[in-house]
Amino acid sequence: MAIHFITSDAKHLLSRFDAHIVQDSQTGKITTWIKSNDGVYYTHKSSDWTKKAWFRPTVENDRLTFNIIRPKDKKVTPLVYAYYHGHIMETFLNHFDNLFSTAVTSSLAERDDNC
Repeated sequence: MAIHFITSDAKHLLSRFDAHIVQDSQTGKITTWIKSNDGVYYTHKSSDWTKKAWFRPTVENDRLTFNIIRPKDKKVTPLVYAYYHGHIMETFLNHFDNLFSTAVTSSLAERDDNC
């Protein structure tokens, strides 16, 4: 399952996501997502959901895509799959609704997903 945020500036949308994760001010801060140590992937921060899956972003001309990636030696369960996609959609609607026009999510894994 991938989630695609249709936007005219995908690089800016991703940079705003990153900035809201690390900002000091609590106003508008994203507290539920963290980046991996290498800075490439995102995982949910809550103790019940952290590292059960990862998102890898891809910046394209007209979209920002997040593909789901499984943890080492584990599969992504349907519940984790649904939770991660639903929650990243909620995060982007809550914080960046003016930076994308449409969000589309697939119901099954896509080419660059690794479940």
